[in-house]
Amino acid sequence: MGALRIMVVEDEANVALLLAEVLESMGHEVCAIEATEAGAVTSAIGCRPDLMIVDERLGNGSGVAAVDEILRGSFVPHVFVSGDLSRVRKLKPGAVMIQKPFREAELASAIQRALMGTALTPRT
Repeated sequence: MGALRIMVVEDEANVALLLAEVLESMGHEVCAIEATEAGAVTSAIGCRPDLMIVDERLGNGSGVAAVDEILRGSFVPHVFVSGDLSRVRKLKPGAVMIQKPFREAELASAIQRALMGTALTPRT
């Protein structure tokens, strides 16, 4: 897998920064970090990410709704992250998702599945 331009959508600042550090250590470029649904939609237009890592539940809006809006323009592979995957499974049963907390290897696997368009059942 080559270097990707990745947008992180996460409303917890410390988690977002840590995730960005991990992604950059994996050789990727983090083109934007957004904490809100509206910010994610706006940044996706300017950032043009190759992939999005999206927290399902945001303090201001929904990561799922942000992805739905972004996908109306064009498809962008994405990975949902959440402390409770049951809501994501209900709303997006075929989505690639991983449960917080996760390890770098799990993140790398989820990214690969998203890029391949294949959602495997995550561990819970």
